[in-house]
Amino acid sequence: MGRHLLLPGLFLYLPLTAGWTASNCLVTEGSRLPLVSRFFLVCPLDSSLPLLAACYSVTNLTQALEAVPQSVEGLCLAGSTLFLHPDAFSHFPGLKVLGLNLRLTQLLPEALRGLGQLKQLFFIGLRTNHLFLPPDAFGNLSSLQHLAFLGPCLDGNLGVRLPPGLQRLDVKNSCLQNVGKLANIFPDLVLGSSSGEAWTLDMLDLSFNNGLKMASPGALQGLKLGTLRLDHTKMEAAAVVGLGLQRLDTLSVIKTDTAELPARAVAYFELQELNLGSTLIGHIALEALASCYSLRRLGLESSGLTDLPPGLLAAMPRLQRLNLSSNQLQSVMLCTNETGAVSGLWALDLSKNGLHTLSPATFSCLPHLRELLLQGNQLVCLEGQVFQGLRRLEMLDLGGNPLVALGDGWLAPLPALTTLNLLDTRMVLSPGWDFQGPESLHNLSLQLPSGPSRVALSLPMRLRSLELHAASGREHWKLASNVFPVLQTLTLKGWGLQLGTQNVSEIFPALLQLSLLGNSLEALCSQDTSSFFLWQLPRLQYLRVWGDRHSPRPCCITGLPSLRELKLQALQSRAQPRPVRLEELVGELPRLEVLHLAQTGLETLSAAAFQGLGSLQVLVLDWETGLVLDGSLQEHSPQMPQYMYILTASLACQCANAWVGPWLERSPRTYIHINSNQLCQPEPGGRSKNPLFPFLQSHCPKTSGLGLFLGSFALLLLLISLPLLQEARNSWILYLQALFRAWLQGLRGRRDEGHRFLYDVFVSHCRQDQGWVVWELLPALEGCPPAGWGLRLCLPERDFEPGKDVADNVAENMASSRVVLCVLSRQALNTPRCRLELRLATSLLLAAPQPPVLLLVFLEPVSRHQLPRYHRLARLLRRGDYCVWPKEDERKDEFWAWLGSRLGKPGLG
Repeated sequence: MGRHLLLPGLFLYLPLTAGWTASNCLVTEGSRLPLVSRFFLVCPLDSSLPLLAACYSVTNLTQALEAVPQSVEGLCLAGSTLFLHPDAFSHFPGLKVLGLNLRLTQLLPEALRGLGQLKQLFFIGLRTNHLFLPPDAFGNLSSLQHLAFLGPCLDGNLGVRLPPGLQRLDVKNSCLQNVGKLANIFPDLVLGSSSGEAWTLDMLDLSFNNGLKMASPGALQGLKLGTLRLDHTKMEAAAVVGLGLQRLDTLSVIKTDTAELPARAVAYFELQELNLGSTLIGHIALEALASCYSLRRLGLESSGLTDLPPGLLAAMPRLQRLNLSSNQLQSVMLCTNETGAVSGLWALDLSKNGLHTLSPATFSCLPHLRELLLQGNQLVCLEGQVFQGLRRLEMLDLGGNPLVALGDGWLAPLPALTTLNLLDTRMVLSPGWDFQGPESLHNLSLQLPSGPSRVALSLPMRLRSLELHAASGREHWKLASNVFPVLQTLTLKGWGLQLGTQNVSEIFPALLQLSLLGNSLEALCSQDTSSFFLWQLPRLQYLRVWGDRHSPRPCCITGLPSLRELKLQALQSRAQPRPVRLEELVGELPRLEVLHLAQTGLETLSAAAFQGLGSLQVLVLDWETGLVLDGSLQEHSPQMPQYMYILTASLACQCANAWVGPWLERSPRTYIHINSNQLCQPEPGGRSKNPLFPFLQSHCPKTSGLGLFLGSFALLLLLISLPLLQEARNSWILYLQALFRAWLQGLRGRRDEGHRFLYDVFVSHCRQDQGWVVWELLPALEGCPPAGWGLRLCLPERDFEPGKDVADNVAENMASSRVVLCVLSRQALNTPRCRLELRLATSLLLAAPQPPVLLLVFLEPVSRHQLPRYHRLARLLRRGDYCVWPKEDERKDEFWAWLGSRLGKPGLG
C-alpha cells in the first residue's frame, strides 16, 4: 500500500485542531529518532533538532513540501526530481539540515534562497548522475558549515563559490579522478583566488572515490586543512605532499594503495594523527619511525602486522592513542627494560589479534595508560604482575578470551579502574573473584562462572552498571552483597542471577534501567506475578525484554508506576505461534511514554489496550504481520498516543481493516505512519496486485455490508423497543412531552431574543448525589464573593413549581437557564428523571433557537458506553465540556478552575 502518513495536532508545532495527510513521509521528534533511525539513514540528520522529516518517492517537490510542517529543522527528501526551482524551500526559514537524494541534474539560481539558518547541506545520488551548479548556488547560505556531495558527479562545474563560514566539504563516492579538479570546481580552495587569502577547512573528505588516483602538483595550493580523508581510493599517502597544502593535521588513508608507513608525509606536515587501517603494510621499518615523532594518534588496524619493531613507542614520544586491532600479532613487546623510557600513551587497542600470553613487562612503560582493549585474543590466564604500574588505567576489556583462571589479586595494581569487561570467557570461581583493588569500579560486564553456584557471587557494591551473562541450563547464582546503593543499569542474559521478591527493592534501590535478553520468560508469564522480582522495582524507568522465542503464551508487563519506556521483542513462540492482543502484553503502566513492540505476534489492536496507558506518547510496531486495527479505535482516537509508527509490518488484507483508510484522513489527534508495501491480490493466485486500502474499498462486498447493516438495524430496533415499551408511561412519554414544550418555548423566545435568563445554571442530579451538590457545588456557585461566585442555580427539589407536571418543569427551567450542568454517576444514569433531563438537554441543542451550554460533571469514572448514544453528546465529550470530580484534595483546584472557565462566558451572572 506504499507509505501512508497522517500528521494532525503536533501540539508544539501545529495548531491543536490541525489535521492533514501526507504521502510517503515520516515525521518524528529528534529525541525519538532512535526508534525510527533506519528510515533516516539516507540522510545524516541531527537528533538534537526538535522536529525531523523524511519523505520518499518524491516526484513533485512542491506537492511533497506542502505536507511537511514548516517548523521542521531537519529534512530529508528522496525521489526523482531533476531540478530545484527558485525559492523551493522558502517556507522553511528555520531549516538547519537538508538532505537531497532526488537524482538532481541541475540546481537553478536562487533555489536555496531563504535558508539563512541552514548549517548542513547534503546532495546524495549516483556517481553516474551529473549535477550542475550555478556559480552563486550557495551565496545565500551564510550559516552553512558542512557541504557534502555524496555520489553526484560534479565534472563540468566551474567557479562555484563556497559559503564564507564553510568548515567541512565532502565529495565522496563520485566520479572524481584527480584532486586538481576540485580547484576548478571550487576556486576558493586555492590560494590566489579573488579573496587573496588561503581558505581554512576543518575537514576535506574525498573518500570512496574509486577512480581517484591522481594529484596534480599544487592542486590545493595554500589550503589549510585540519583533516584530509582519502579512504577507499587509489591514492598513495605520499602523494599528499605535492598537493601544496599549507597545513594538515590529520590524514586518513584507510584501504588505499599505500604500501608502507608514509614517513615523509608525517614529517612534512608534522601530522598529529595518521590512520592506515586496512592498508596491508605488513611491516614497519625502523627508519620510517624516525620521522613520526609528531604523531599523537596512530591507527594500524587490519594492516597485516605480524610483529612490532623495537622502540615503536620510543620513536613517538607524543603518541596518545595507538590502534593495533585485527592484526596477526602473536606477542607484543612495547616496553624495553634497557632504556627505561616512559611513554605518554593513553589508549592502546590490541583486540582481535592472536595473543596467547602477556609477559609481566608488557605494559611496564605505560604509567599514563587509561584505556586497554584486549578482547578477542587467545589469553588463557593472567597474573597480577601483567598490569603492574597501570595505576591510572580506567577501562580494561578482556571479553572474548578463553580465560580459565585469574591470579590472586590480579586487579590490585589497578586502583583507578572504572570499567571492566569479562564477557565470553571460561573462568571458574576462585579467590580472585573478590575484585579487591579498584576503588572506583562502576561498570562491570561479567560472564557468570561455569563452576558450581553453591558459593555466593561477590561483586563490588558501588557499581553503577552491571551486565551478567549466563549459559542456559546452569544453576542460578546468589549475590553475596546485601545492597547495591547506586546501581542504575542492570542487564541480565540467561537468568543466571537468583533474585527474590522480599528484598529486591532493598538490593537495587536506585535501579532505573533493566534489560532481560535472550531469556526464557516463564517467570514473567507466571500467573502468580508476585513471585517475580520485576514487580518490586517501583523506580524502574526503562525496561527491555528480548525473549528466546520459546514462551508458549504472552507475558503481561504491568504494575510498574515509574516505567517510561518499554521494548518487547522476540516474544512469540516459534513452536506454538498464536495471535496476541496488545492488552495481553501490557497492562497498567500510568507513566509509560514509549512502547516498542517487535516480533511479539501482535495481531489485534483495540481501544481496550490503551486503558492503562494514560501517558503513552509513542507506539512503535515493528516486524509484526497481519495486524487488524479494531473499529473501537475510532471512538478512542482522542486518547490514543500522539505518535504511532507501523514500520516493517503489514496490515491484514481483510475487510476488518477497510475502515482504516478513511479514518486516517480525519483522525483528529494522532500522527500515524504506516510503512508497508503490502499488496492485495484480487483473486487467489492472480498476478495483478493493488495497494491495500484501495483494494479493500473496492473489493469488500457492499452487499454483505448492506445485509449486516439491515440486520444490525433490525436488532437495534428490537433492543430499543423493549425498554421503551416498559417505560412508555413514564420517562419516554415525559421526554417527548418535554421536548415538544422546549420547542414551543424556543419559538416564544424568538420574539424576545434579548431577554435575561432566570437562572445561570440548571443543575440536574439524582437523589443519591444530592449531598455532593449541597455541600460542594452549591456553596461555591451560589455563595457570595469572594468565597463564592454569586450565581443563581435552579435545583429541581428547591425551584420546581409545586404541583406542576414534571415535563413542564424540566422544559421551562432548562429553557430559562443559560447553562445546564448534569451531575452524573452510575446511580444517576439509572434514574429515569436524570436520564430524561440528560436527553432533553442534549436535544435542546438542536431544537432551541438559543441553545444552552451543556456541561457534564462525573462524580466517578463512567464508561461512555453507558451514556445515551446521541451524536451531539458524543461530539461535546470530544470538545472537553466534561470533567471528573477528583478524589484527591490537591487536584480539586484544577476542577474548580475548569468549571470557572466554562461558566465564565459573557452574560453569565
